[in-house]
Amino acid sequence: MENTSITTTPGILESILLASPIVQGTLLILIGMSIMTWAIIFFKKAEIKKIKMANKEFDDLFDSNLSMNELYDEADDHPNSTIAKVYRSAYEHIKDQSLSSKVEVATLERVLRKSTENEIELLESKLTFLATTGSTGPFIGLFGTVWGIMGSFHKIGQTGMANLAVVAPGISEALVATAVGLAAAIPATIAYNYFVNQLRLQENTLNHFSGDILNLIDKFKGSNN
Repeated sequence: MENTSITTTPGILESILLASPIVQGTLLILIGMSIMTWAIIFFKKAEIKKIKMANKEFDDLFDSNLSMNELYDEADDHPNSTIAKVYRSAYEHIKDQSLSSKVEVATLERVLRKSTENEIELLESKLTFLATTGSTGPFIGLFGTVWGIMGSFHKIGQTGMANLAVVAPGISEALVATAVGLAAAIPATIAYNYFVNQLRLQENTLNHFSGDILNLIDKFKGSNN
């Protein structure tokens, strides 16, 4: 009977375990970035969902017949609502101004704009990490790729042979590093673009609500004249 020998190539896990410390360190960085990316995605998605629900509830109250004092009290019951926070800032400013002099619309506009910017800045937190992962992930993976190929050439120089058994391990390390880099960068880029779009929608919502507050003040002033 003729004996045949089967050469098995290492799998992905074996390639990682047999990789050089530099490549292993690169993979650990990319895996850590990927884990952080998915954690941020789930956190921000849940946060935006809560904000949308809370904004809808407070907007319905704003459109009701509640007085400004009653709306201010209701704002405390909607801690996740960005428009409720903007309303509180506007109300507190109006209350302070009315004690000393008449309410100046220009000053109120600045208060509304600053409050809106503060809320958007809070929503932008952690998005920088997504942008960084999306832009640097492929390059970090490329570093591992280059290092793995360098290792393959180094083995060729040591052994003087350029057969598959010598070259394959290094190439395998390189491909794993590239794949992990892309796996970390692609979801981060998609998520970043999605959340940036959601931020634009939230900014529009806050700007429209600020306009509603200014209209309410104009009506109040008109009724007193």
